[in-house]
Amino acid sequence: MILLSRLIGRRLVALPIMLLGVTFLVFFVMSFSPVDPARLALGESASPDALAAYREANDLDDPLLSRYVDFLGGLLHADLGVSSGNVPVLDRVAAAFPITLQLTFLGLAIGVVVALVLGIVGALFRDRWPDQVVRVVSIASLATPSFWLALLLIQWLGDIPGGAGLFPALVSTWIPFSDSPAIWANSVFLPALALAIPVSGSLTRVVRTAMVEELDRDYVRTAIGAGIPRHVVIGRNVLRNALITPITVLGLRVGYLIGGAVIIEIIFNIQAMGQLILDGVTRNDVGLVQGVTITVALAFIIVNIVVDLLYVLVNPRIRSV
Repeated sequence: MILLSRLIGRRLVALPIMLLGVTFLVFFVMSFSPVDPARLALGESASPDALAAYREANDLDDPLLSRYVDFLGGLLHADLGVSSGNVPVLDRVAAAFPITLQLTFLGLAIGVVVALVLGIVGALFRDRWPDQVVRVVSIASLATPSFWLALLLIQWLGDIPGGAGLFPALVSTWIPFSDSPAIWANSVFLPALALAIPVSGSLTRVVRTAMVEELDRDYVRTAIGAGIPRHVVIGRNVLRNALITPITVLGLRVGYLIGGAVIIEIIFNIQAMGQLILDGVTRNDVGLVQGVTITVALAFIIVNIVVDLLYVLVNPRIRSV
């Protein structure tokens, strides 16, 4: 338990350091943007005096480090700055980010379930035809770009000419789960599936390899030889121990899903973080792009630390120290 406490303590100590590094990197890179925040806020017709007054009021002429300290102080007070039109970035992010999280974690859930089923089947039927099928499916899934798969799913299953018409090709209006679970599921299924399939391909290979290694251990043969049913040994011991390795990979996959969700949202016209980034780039809105990028980066860091802690908690060798 002492080692467990130390590991958790190190993760928690590293969290603010990584958050500080990410915020500085994003702020430093965005500072090279040629866009004038004052002209963006006041418009092209603003007078030089008005532009100068805006820069002075918002400390835009201060040194980079001084502006970063001010920006960091704003972050500590949940202030991500303002976008074009003097709209607070936090308000736009607060409306969009929950939608991206829903899409991300639904895609993750589908991917994990598919990976567990295929990985276990591949390991139990090792080197036989079910295993060969699982290998082909996992490689094909891993090699399929999510954005290309999204277009295929729209063409096959979307409500467009020639499609099956089962799911909306474009999500014009987002209906929350609390308002209508059926409409929500119908709207989010295709985008989540486009995210899940590539992730399931990589996780399937990890689950299969971990299961095969665990099935070859001596305790499995001893338990089965002692008369314990094979399915009991696999369910209670093999599967639990084999899942330790996939959990370590899961954090990286969540980061991939968050980044992939941004692209998928644009394809399906989902008004979430992807649309915010697209709007920010097309309008040269540095404040919006900066706020969205920092939010996604911080979410990625926090998710990976949570996964690391989860790995520590489920690993019996660490918990037993």
